[in-house]
Amino acid sequence: MNEQQKRSTWFWVLIGGSLFALFLAVVVGLAYAIVHTASGGQMPSLGAGLGAGGIGVIDVDGVILNAETPVDQLRKFADDNSIKAIILHIDSPGGGAAASQEIYEEVRRIRSEKKKPIVASIESVGASGAYYIAAGTGKIYANRASIVGSIGVIMEYTNYGDLLKWAKLKNVTIKAGELKDAGSPTRDLTPKEAAYMQGLVDNMHTQFIEDVAAGRSQTAAQIQPLATGQVWTGQQALPLHLIDSIGSFRDTLLATAKQVGISGEPQVVKPVNKRKTLLDALTSPGDLFPGPEKLLERNVGFYFLWR
Repeated sequence: MNEQQKRSTWFWVLIGGSLFALFLAVVVGLAYAIVHTASGGQMPSLGAGLGAGGIGVIDVDGVILNAETPVDQLRKFADDNSIKAIILHIDSPGGGAAASQEIYEEVRRIRSEKKKPIVASIESVGASGAYYIAAGTGKIYANRASIVGSIGVIMEYTNYGDLLKWAKLKNVTIKAGELKDAGSPTRDLTPKEAAYMQGLVDNMHTQFIEDVAAGRSQTAAQIQPLATGQVWTGQQALPLHLIDSIGSFRDTLLATAKQVGISGEPQVVKPVNKRKTLLDALTSPGDLFPGPEKLLERNVGFYFLWR
């Protein structure tokens, strides 16, 4: 077997291993769906049995990739008169730039139009895009050891050009427009493309700074020195005016209830989350078997994300 045949053999071994891993992921996903189909357990509907009113709590956890669910939850709570205030319970390193920004805008809109109090409670992490969202609320609580900040933007992708060369494969691109394939994972950036990408990142960074400044009632000049991408503990963030108070989620809950005139133990209301069933998995194969368009989406990403 010559060297080229050996390389091709190893390449297809890698491909086969990846497909087998995907198959295992599908099996596990289907098993998970079956278990959760059998066990119901959804929370009560919004506004059920609230009496004097309740506090709506929306969990913002994990990497933020899509704004649809939290925005929908915010709107439902905003339109429900039995919900007196909303708490964003945050434990997230951030995520997609546009998704984080969309949630921030919805928070600001509800506060402005509905006049309904929205506060943030940061648990372990409220960084980058998650901090972006928190900055849109009326007050930010965090624990002393919470991770807060990371006002910065990152763009990244995997360049597998050398792997293609090793496997004796070639990428063929036909384009109209010099920068149309900027960020292609099959080759290095040209100096012009690097400057172009840096310009996009810098523009998003400016938007991040301006929105945090607006949400925190400060100027962009005040936020700029803090916009290095670094994080602080909650204890460090307080004198920097990145948060408003040191406190746990319960501290946040009780203080918010008092703010809106709820005496005693406030009733916590969480959105009803529709669980994926086996039928959903079978009728939406795109969720398990992403098509070429989904793979293309992963080439380049702009993130408000702390790692």
